[in-house]
Amino acid sequence: MKDATILLVDDEQAILQLLETVLHKEGFHSIDKVKTSEEALCACERKGYDLIVLDVTLPNMSGIEACPFIRRLTDAPILFLSARDTDFDKLTGFAVGGDDYVTKPFNPMEIVARIKALLRRTRKLNPVVPTAPVQGVYDFGRFQVYEAAGELYVEGKVIPCPSLVFQLLLFLCKNPNRIYSKSELYERVWGVNSLRDDNTIMVHIHRIRERIEPDPAQPEFLVNVRGLGYKMVKKGLPYEY
Repeated sequence: MKDATILLVDDEQAILQLLETVLHKEGFHSIDKVKTSEEALCACERKGYDLIVLDVTLPNMSGIEACPFIRRLTDAPILFLSARDTDFDKLTGFAVGGDDYVTKPFNPMEIVARIKALLRRTRKLNPVVPTAPVQGVYDFGRFQVYEAAGELYVEGKVIPCPSLVFQLLLFLCKNPNRIYSKSELYERVWGVNSLRDDNTIMVHIHRIRERIEPDPAQPEFLVNVRGLGYKMVKKGLPYEY
């Protein structure tokens, strides 16, 4: 449980620091902190979290407004923090996708206890990943792509993938060690060739690398062959050109 990755979202630096300090003392060390809903959404796109602590009263976009968008990226449990304590506010929090709701001011140890309870309940800290060859499963050692479930596992943890990022990743994994030009990828994945946008391909390639590569700046799996295109490298298979 102590290896859980937690995202803290609150616009008050003092609360972020308090929660981080208490969680560290309880053995949780993989903690990210952001102050806005927009930053939270970006963080969830880049990284898979086991739990999210989300303040309700955030600037620009409230936690209540952001929660449905976060839910599109991850099914990690969400614990709301709020100064609003009416039954209506709490029910709204649950209705938009929250898993727990704590009002301010709060006892930080209660937050820790609730976090631990949510983590135990989700059973997502050590997911069982099949090791035997399975149809529709593309295993690259460090990561696996499950076509039917629409899931990406990296080192045993589910990593959220927006739809088109997953579709591009799946296509490349289905055709390892084969080079595809940007125009070929656009036609195969997006289904069109007349409105091709090279920047779109590059952005999606970058998002895949952020998820599957140990070091996205030095890719080992999704590599660029200068002047030709991109290929997904799978060791032990013949190369196609």
